[in-house]
Order: sequence, then structure tokens, then C-alpha cells
Amino acid sequence: MKMLRWSGLLMVLLLLATNWRRSLPATEAALGEQLFFETRLSANGKISCASCHIPAFAFSDTSAFSRGWKGGLTTRNTPGLVSISERAPLFWDGRSPNLEDQVLHPLTHPVEMGMTREKIHRMLNRDAYYVKAFQKIYGKKPDTELLARAIAAYERSLDAYDAPFDRFMFGDSNAISAAAIRGRQLFLDKGRCFECHFSPHFTVDDFRNIGLFDGRKLNDSGRYNATRDPADIGRFRVPGLRNVALTAPYMHNGMFRTLEEVVEYYDNPVKFVPDAIGRDTLLARPLGLTAGEKADLVAFMKSLTASKYQRR
Repeated sequence: MKMLRWSGLLMVLLLLATNWRRSLPATEAALGEQLFFETRLSANGKISCASCHIPAFAFSDTSAFSRGWKGGLTTRNTPGLVSISERAPLFWDGRSPNLEDQVLHPLTHPVEMGMTREKIHRMLNRDAYYVKAFQKIYGKKPDTELLARAIAAYERSLDAYDAPFDRFMFGDSNAISAAAIRGRQLFLDKGRCFECHFSPHFTVDDFRNIGLFDGRKLNDSGRYNATRDPADIGRFRVPGLRNVALTAPYMHNGMFRTLEEVVEYYDNPVKFVPDAIGRDTLLARPLGLTAGEKADLVAFMKSLTASKYQRR
């Protein structure tokens, strides 16, 4: 018992020493960054927002489904967080109206991070560092609404518009390869990609049925789960394509491992899901892309990776 008391006291002293050394955040986004990487915001104290939104992969995950605090899997692929500051509603089914609301969904989800608002509030207010940090930024003690504001501010700071494609559009003709230039033209016309993916985020920020719902094997009904409108069955939020080369696997169910597989799908969706229900008319007929054209489209999409996220 005496040993347990001493170890408990040691833990408290270590926590106090750590908090003493940490400088208080200068901005709301800086506070949000600390909270984004805070593992104590999960029920087991082992995972953070960054566990599933990995910075090196444009804040996406590297597996089809992410593992929560007990090891359980999510039911949809984790999207990247870069360049989403002006894009709403959020989630694949659009159930969240803004980033501040979105932040609290994974934190309080029983599979993902397993917390409650009460537990979050208690954790923050028991930590002297966070009490001081929130007082500095907001002039108030920590609560879940302010936590959501801080993390949302950090997520908004992740926007990046300095990809090779951006430099090309601003006059640097050598910023992207000849293959990427050809791919851009295909993206605009024969590939029909521009109908749903256009600048600046390369998304229409709407919901489309691209033919992945068949009512049987591929039975996630998408936006319908949020709206209960039969017209929304099989529709999912159109993802942005910035940094898309880093955010594999693709689609809401992570069914494609590479951009090459994604292009193969769009070239002829019927070959993959012959009995899709409500497929968008844009995908009613095959594109008829050649092998070279498919490679050029992939080259163009790779040119959308921002400098700060490019692999060294």
C-alpha cells in the first residue's frame, strides 16, 4: 500500500513538472493542436484525434477503417482534414453542419474515442495547464464547446494551396509534368471528373451516388442514414482531391487501395458493381480511357499534393 501511495504521488509530481515546463499556447489554433494530439481525450488514454487523422498522410488514416479505443473498427473510411475549412456539411453522410460540431462526434462515439461530455469536461478542469490555457485564450474555464472551437481552429489552419498544380496555374509551366498536363485536360473533358471535382478544393461539396450501393453486399445507404429521404439512398459526400495521393485507401468503404484502382472504377463502374441502385447518370456509360490516359489522370491527381505534405 505504501508503495502504491508513493507511486501515485510520483505520478502527480511528474504531471505538475510537465505542466510547469509547457508554455501556454499563443493562439486558439495552437491550443487546438495540443488537444488534437491529447490522448487523454480517449476513454483508455491511448488514442487521440491524430491516431486516425495522421499528419503525414494529409490527416487521413492508412487503413480502410480506423481502430477505436477498444480496438473496434469504424464503419467508414477516415477522410483527410486538409482544406476543409470552408466545406460543409461534414462526414460522408453530411450529418454534421460544421467543424465545431464534427469535433465532438468521434470524441463521444462509443467505438472511436469512448468519452462523454462530462468526462471531457472533468479531464480538462483537473489539469492545471489546460485551465490556464483556456483562461488565456477564452477567458473562461475549459468546457466541451470551447474544446470544439479550439480543435476546429487548428483544423482550419491545415489548409494548403501550394501544390505543384497551383504553381502551374500561376504561370510556372515547369511545375508539373507533361503527363500531368495531359491528365488535367482529360480531367476536364473525356474523364468527366470536373463535373464533381472542381477548384479550389476539387469537389462540388455535394452528395452523389457513384454506384457503390447495391442493397446487398455494398449496403451502406449513405446520406439516407442522415436524412431518411429515399432520394439520398446510396449518395455520399464528394471528397476533395487535394492531397489525394496521400489519402489511400479510397471511397467511403476504403475498397480501393490506389489511385490507379479508382481510375479503373470510374472508367467502367458497371464492371465493379453491375447491380448498383440509383447510380448517377454521369456514370451511365464507360469512359473508354486508354492505359496511357489512365496513367496521365493519376499523374495529374498526384500534382495536387501540397508542398508541406510531399514526401522527402
